[in-house]
Amino acid sequence: MAAAEADDTSWAGRSGRAAIPSVSLPVAIAIVIADMIGVGVFTSLGFQVKDLPSGFAILLLWAVGGLVSICGALSYAELGTMFPRSSGEYNFLTRAFHPAVGFMAGWVSATVGFAAPVALAAMAFGEYGRAVLPGVPPMVLAVGAVWVVTVVQLGGIRQSSRFQLLSTVLKLGLIVAFLVAGAIIADPQPVRFAPAVADVGYVTSAAFATGLVFVMYAFSGWNAATYIIGELHTPERTLPRALLAGTLVVLVLYVALNAVFLRAAPMGELTGQLQVASIAGAHIFGETGGRFVAAMICIGLVPSIAAMMWIGPRVLMTMGEDIPALAVFARRSRNGAPTYAVLFQLGVSTLMLFTESFEAVLDVVQFSLLSCSFLTVLGLFRLRITSPDLPRPYRAWGYPVTPLIFLSVTGFMMYYLVAARPWQAGLGAVAMVSGLLIYWFAHARSRTVVAAMPGPD
Repeated sequence: MAAAEADDTSWAGRSGRAAIPSVSLPVAIAIVIADMIGVGVFTSLGFQVKDLPSGFAILLLWAVGGLVSICGALSYAELGTMFPRSSGEYNFLTRAFHPAVGFMAGWVSATVGFAAPVALAAMAFGEYGRAVLPGVPPMVLAVGAVWVVTVVQLGGIRQSSRFQLLSTVLKLGLIVAFLVAGAIIADPQPVRFAPAVADVGYVTSAAFATGLVFVMYAFSGWNAATYIIGELHTPERTLPRALLAGTLVVLVLYVALNAVFLRAAPMGELTGQLQVASIAGAHIFGETGGRFVAAMICIGLVPSIAAMMWIGPRVLMTMGEDIPALAVFARRSRNGAPTYAVLFQLGVSTLMLFTESFEAVLDVVQFSLLSCSFLTVLGLFRLRITSPDLPRPYRAWGYPVTPLIFLSVTGFMMYYLVAARPWQAGLGAVAMVSGLLIYWFAHARSRTVVAAMPGPD
């Protein structure tokens, strides 16, 4: 029996309210795609070609990152169909281990886990927006993007679904147009994508392993649909399809984009540069290339912000259903939007934008988020052993190999963070421990209150 089921005093599952299952498969796929494709794929290549001057090695790097993400998606799909409730790791870790572990993950996600990436994406929107609207301050564009998207989210699930689907389709259309233009460029670079003997050394090098860490950051978001499981239509079928289809689409796009970048611009020109997409765009479209790429990234960031402003508040909403002290965040509007949870994330994201502290916070929470994903997939093994008879509408393909692959790469990323950024990783661990302490303190206090209540005459 899972720990959460054995502990009848736990907060998990006290609320019997059913969420509104109205999110279709195309919208769920759009959420996964939008949450994954941010600015990472448009900025990472410049730092990869420095130590991996091979087209084959670089494309393989992105392909490996996508395959590892698929391994994670397979594991999350099994857990999500077993426990079809919104909130992602909060729900999974509560059921697989203990409500305290679930609260720890929910605490990190609900406070800064989504707010910091929203602020980072909004700031990028403002910076790229300067190329399109040079007269508007970047901060105005950043705050405006977050607030406009929030208004959409407050309009309810149907409105959010329409906006998410249309904006993501537009995003994909612009990326495909960029890919087509890059494929028919008149003067391509002499880059080689077929494997050669020299590639063995590149693929087995430390630079390849380090590059995989940053590639995996660009793939983060493959689990986006698990945060709104309770709103999915027939989640036992929709969730696995959304996670796998969304991740596969992004995998193909990421490999294709990097191939176009390498084909369009010389490696020497890309080396060490952050704006690789703008450099490639200038080679493809001429002088207007930079502005086109900036507009493409700006438009693409809007559905990313929308996805995070949709799925992030669902963690706090579900915690509010379980925890009396957070009950206000569980309240939904008539249209199904968790109003107070959305406004809370809006407030934290806006505060980070004005303090410009979100990048430091994001560095800190990365270790926490990786740890929660690691524990979640580890929980899949635990449940297979301790609760083999639990209904599993979907079983992770390739088990136990696929989850082991994910655990190995995620464990390496955690090790890299500890070695390369010990202070940030340490603060991330402190954030996790603080969540555990808050849980135990609140839990002990609630038991004290119940014990002090007078019994029946």
